[in-house]
Amino acid sequence: MSIPAIQIADLTVAYREKPVLWDIDLDVPASVLMAIVGPNGAGKTTLIKAVLGLVRPVSGKVLIEGRPLREKRRAIAYVPQRGSVDWDFPTTVLDVVTMGTYGRLGWFRRPGANERADAREALKRVEMEPFAPRQISQLSGGQQQRVFLARALVQDAAVYLMDEPFQGVDAVSEKAIVQVLRDLRSRGRTVVVVHHDLHSVPEYFDHVTLMNVRKIASGPVSEVFTPANLKATYGDRAVVG
Repeated sequence: MSIPAIQIADLTVAYREKPVLWDIDLDVPASVLMAIVGPNGAGKTTLIKAVLGLVRPVSGKVLIEGRPLREKRRAIAYVPQRGSVDWDFPTTVLDVVTMGTYGRLGWFRRPGANERADAREALKRVEMEPFAPRQISQLSGGQQQRVFLARALVQDAAVYLMDEPFQGVDAVSEKAIVQVLRDLRSRGRTVVVVHHDLHSVPEYFDHVTLMNVRKIASGPVSEVFTPANLKATYGDRAVVG
């Protein structure tokens, strides 16, 4: 059997002694497009941050492709929630995407013609190349989200972690983002997406993890995205037409 892209074992995270993740065991297979769904306060964003090493767990461990995070940091690309970014920072779309090349350049090299060419190619993949010279603050919410996706693409990572990439975007941007995620999966990449729209899960994703502080279920959408598991995750609030 192939090594999972992400392995999480016995993971517990607490804020001020209140558990927000409790004893999570989760294997994310390689080359899948996985949604993480659950109610507000379920710990979805915290789970992503724990995988990235941005929060310190009380217990447990995380492996990326079978190795500790410190050995695999460059194998991961991250797209944060759009609301957590300062969009008034004075920089162009092309510069934002080029920042995605910094990890492979190291501390002492500056991006050159090759890195800018890679950034333009990533913008083309998200249908944003004509906006390269624009200030990032001049874009719509959906356009900004596509630019941050392009910044992740230029890293050419093995694992992509995305926190609510569809939140507040227009229909055109949502369609473009979905196509990019499917393309990543077809290229053998692993994509894990914090997602809130239950109706689109079967259409957009092939795997899903349902959680509410604890993991409720995880696996192929066709097997685990069931009324019983949704009720266990959301209570009587879960309605999927």
